[in-house]
Amino acid sequence: MSSYRTVVVGADGSRPSLRAVSRAAEVARDSSARLVVVCAYYPSSPRQVHEAEDELGDEAFQVIGSAPAESNLREAAAVAAEAGAAEVETVARKGEPVPVLLAAAREHSAELLVVGSRGLNTLKGRILGSVPSEVCRRADCDVLVVRTTR
Repeated sequence: MSSYRTVVVGADGSRPSLRAVSRAAEVARDSSARLVVVCAYYPSSPRQVHEAEDELGDEAFQVIGSAPAESNLREAAAVAAEAGAAEVETVARKGEPVPVLLAAAREHSAELLVVGSRGLNTLKGRILGSVPSEVCRRADCDVLVVRTTR
């Protein structure tokens, strides 16, 4: 397997995404690569955040807006450092996860894009969509889907 110079990973603040960040950090460490942690968000008012939390419960992190993006990225950077990544950059971008991740991979010339698999085989999964499936289908670089549902 060739060595990667830049690895991009998506992080949304959920526990599964932090497991994906940890795995991406291990790959970056083993390849002496730079790790770019990306968080996509939607701007939301406090009222919209409250409504999303009421409606979606544990899935609310997907739509609650920019307020937690910086906090999510700080936590993800700490997880990455703990897993041994030497160079970690964080990026918060407004937009849907798939286009944001694909754009970040292109902009940073990533050879590997890492996403977590949450196993959303439910109505919520069909409504929110499958980020791993779309990323695998559309990415121009290698994709690692980390099984995070165990």
